[in-house]
Amino acid sequence: MTADRSGRTGPPGGGLLVAGTTSDAGKSVVTAGICRWLVRKGVKVAPFKAQNMSLNSFVTRDGAEIGRAQAMQAAAARVEPSALMNPVLLKPGGDRSSQVVLMGKPVGELSARGYHAGRQEQLFGTVTECLAELRRTHDAVICEGAGSPAEINLRRSDIVNMGIARAARLPVVVVGDIDRGGVFASFFGTTALLSPEDQELIAGYVVNKFRGDVSLLEPGLEMLRDLTGRRTFGVLPFAHGLGIDEEDGLRVSLRGAVRESVVAPPHGADVLRVAVCAVPLMSNFTDVDALAAEPGVVVRFVDRPEELADADLVVVPGTRGTVRALAWLRERGLADALARRAAEGRPVLGICGGYQLLGERIDDDVESRAGTVEGLGLLPVRVRFAVEKTLTRPVGEALGEHVEGYEIHHGVAEVLGGDEAFISDDQGHSLDGCRVGAVWGTHWHGSLESDGFRRAFLRRVAAAAGRAFVPAPDTSFGALREEQLDRLGDLVEEHADTDALLRLIEDGVPGGLPFIPPGAPPLTRSLQGGNR
Repeated sequence: MTADRSGRTGPPGGGLLVAGTTSDAGKSVVTAGICRWLVRKGVKVAPFKAQNMSLNSFVTRDGAEIGRAQAMQAAAARVEPSALMNPVLLKPGGDRSSQVVLMGKPVGELSARGYHAGRQEQLFGTVTECLAELRRTHDAVICEGAGSPAEINLRRSDIVNMGIARAARLPVVVVGDIDRGGVFASFFGTTALLSPEDQELIAGYVVNKFRGDVSLLEPGLEMLRDLTGRRTFGVLPFAHGLGIDEEDGLRVSLRGAVRESVVAPPHGADVLRVAVCAVPLMSNFTDVDALAAEPGVVVRFVDRPEELADADLVVVPGTRGTVRALAWLRERGLADALARRAAEGRPVLGICGGYQLLGERIDDDVESRAGTVEGLGLLPVRVRFAVEKTLTRPVGEALGEHVEGYEIHHGVAEVLGGDEAFISDDQGHSLDGCRVGAVWGTHWHGSLESDGFRRAFLRRVAAAAGRAFVPAPDTSFGALREEQLDRLGDLVEEHADTDALLRLIEDGVPGGLPFIPPGAPPLTRSLQGGNR
């Protein structure tokens, strides 16, 4: 067989699907950990998630929008992110509808019923082709499932769990979060609710977030093997401070949660307090991770005006519903609190949707279809929502420092004044955003990950807030991310049976796995994968 463009020869590379007993069981981090472990062994590996539902997204170098978790997993694998790694991205716009992003480009809005009633099945061919292409060009592809494979109400149209596993004959390991409790029942129940054909692919389990003495868990693992005929491939300990990109939007119930940060003490005499408004449909809240990485910066999410009182900086983050977030800020009294801050010269930063709602006016016949809506009037900006989405990876200068970012928005901003542009090119021409007093706005996500710019911005914030805060001169956000990804690789290497995992990835589905009753009924009309 001739070599393909990657230099590989022979059959498609190995693969594995990492499923979970529930959402947030740890699929994303286990997938990333396996990718980092494999690439350190010299394996050319890629991540893959057929269908992702997330408001945290990223833009590839060729202008495709994918889930940010897949971009993080690509970094773990030390490969460039690609739309092949996340061909279908669903971006919720409410409880019952989502924007469908196909191969990195938005193709429309669909209700959950409409998507599961037919559109999902139409995308199955694209999904399998993307996985096949990755397997042709890599030694191994580590796939991540979504939710639980035992969501039997959705199995008929599944393209991300057992549907893709059956189509590609992928072995499946199921991850369970033992910190929640009930992990043995979850493992057994997940397996027993699958059809015989699907159960054939369930190779075993991974326990995640274990605290304590593993020897106390071992009798349960042996009983689980006796009950299911399947082994446990690893018991991963609970690890603090990983801070990796999260997949789902931050829930309102997490109001007041402090973003994970490094343990190092402040470099100066004061800490800097950052309050992030937990707006509805908050997107790319990972923007503030770079702030939390600075020693002495405390980041928390808030939804009450009183919680802005002691904040040195308030961030209004991105949102998939700018007009809805604007109404929410007004209803809760946060809009008035932001206006008071601006009048007092106290720092406010708006990012993407947060930037748009700080302006004078929003004309939206695309996202909310609300028409013309008055903004908060804190920046001289008027926003018009365009049908085409801006998806770019721009580079510029701000506060005398190099800055990089990525843009994901329908809103087009017309800047009518201000004290200065937020970001300029090397000739001093405005590229994006503006500033009035201590109020800043930009469409650029990820700009705070540029170390020099982040330090310069925090020095301005500290001066305006009257804080003796000094950014540490040597904090590298990129290096911290690499350390976190290495920690994930270490968790897999030190606490999983890596020899058994490697055999599973290379050799595929093991034979002789028993059926656990009752199982699910046969699929009458479905994406039955290899049995279609």
